[in-house]
Amino acid sequence: MSAVAHHVTHHPGQADATVSLAYDARLLRRKRLTTQEGEHFLVDLAQTTSVNAGEAFVLDDGRQVHVIAADEPLMRVTGDTVRLAWHIGNRHAPCAITDDGLIVQREKVMRAMLEHLGATVSDFDGPFTPEGGAYGHGRTMGHDHSHSHA
Repeated sequence: MSAVAHHVTHHPGQADATVSLAYDARLLRRKRLTTQEGEHFLVDLAQTTSVNAGEAFVLDDGRQVHVIAADEPLMRVTGDTVRLAWHIGNRHAPCAITDDGLIVQREKVMRAMLEHLGATVSDFDGPFTPEGGAYGHGRTMGHDHSHSHA
């Protein structure tokens, strides 16, 4: 393993390599990864970080490894999308909003709930890039949003 990435850039330049990661795999702190070009590198970040598709790991030699959202098992949800989105959010499940429905990760309990609520659910494989958290960009990690509930 020749290279180590100690940080992520949100504004990448020229790609020297790419790595394809599913949504859950894009939450990491320390992990050995392999680029699509076959090079191994170590991600060693200061804290657990949600890395978005389109961002890049910056290797210690200055090269950039761009992150691509890998295809994964998903469900397209259609019907009363406002109501369905509320129920998905109430379960704290990541969700992408598109012109033709809601996109969630394929999971049998979620499917049963959505179908019970009258949704039409169809399976497909594709890249998953859900909406960011309510109090910042990327995933909602915790509930710290600068006020007290006391």
